[in-house]
Amino acid sequence: MRKLQFGDHIRILSPSASIERLGGFKANLSAKRKLEKLGFSVSFSNNYMENDILFSSSIESRVSDLHDAFRDEQVHGILSTIGGFNANEILPYLDYDLIARHPKVICGYSDTTALLNAIYAKTGMKTYMGPAYSSFKMEEGQDYQSQRWLDAVTKAAYDLIPSQEWSSDAWYDPNQPRQFNPTKWKVYHSGKARGTAIGGNLSTFGLLRGTEFAPQPENYVLFIEEAEEDSIQTFSRHLAALFQAYPNPQAVILGRFPKEFGMTENILHFILGKHPVLKEIPVLYDLDFAHTQPLFTFTIGAQVEIDTDQMRLHFDE
Repeated sequence: MRKLQFGDHIRILSPSASIERLGGFKANLSAKRKLEKLGFSVSFSNNYMENDILFSSSIESRVSDLHDAFRDEQVHGILSTIGGFNANEILPYLDYDLIARHPKVICGYSDTTALLNAIYAKTGMKTYMGPAYSSFKMEEGQDYQSQRWLDAVTKAAYDLIPSQEWSSDAWYDPNQPRQFNPTKWKVYHSGKARGTAIGGNLSTFGLLRGTEFAPQPENYVLFIEEAEEDSIQTFSRHLAALFQAYPNPQAVILGRFPKEFGMTENILHFILGKHPVLKEIPVLYDLDFAHTQPLFTFTIGAQVEIDTDQMRLHFDE
């Protein structure tokens, strides 16, 4: 698959929530300006302004926008607007042969987990878990986020490195204050491993279990995180279900929990301690992906090497 190059054209579309959920089209134009400043041109899908009573659009419109973006030879990359709750609705209606014939960078996070993993499962095409279009309007922390995104979508190999500081505030509203904390990636169980990166938002990834859209690589590394609206109890039960579907991970990488979640280190260690496999493989937590900011970008379907002693995560596509 061709990586992005400076000067390329990026199409913005909404596989789940509409831009109206974030205040509307004009309220997010600073994200367009940021992407242009990074060296890309930006366009929006034909049905981009559609918005229904659930702050989304019809299955037909979302499928049409995705097909148009993959079919259009002038489009080199795709960014989702934001997450949401219903990207899995469109999976049975996508033309995966069309997508496989026109592979290109596609990136998003949260609910976009369903789409990104399904495309990889059905086509073998690598996809990217990272900032959405609206993420680029964030001001503080954007330098790290943008650089980590550029590393992943423009380079054949890259390392994930910690941010200097992180926030769990309303990044999408520049009028609200933000509190930053020093970043520290942490080790639950040390070791070295290599495997294919899959996963993303744990609740959304779980929607794929038992379907043809769930990726099944032979040796896999699970990247998992949870959103603000979930609970500690929900995380615990979803984690158990995950290990029943994927019982032999080479490593597990957990994104940082947002402050609304109420997760503590003691509770997290208690939950992780229930699973014997996590005492046999590398396990890292509090990493810079999930629903805190800023985000790094990683490649679903690529090989990742983990070394907890060096705190190194190296991706090779």
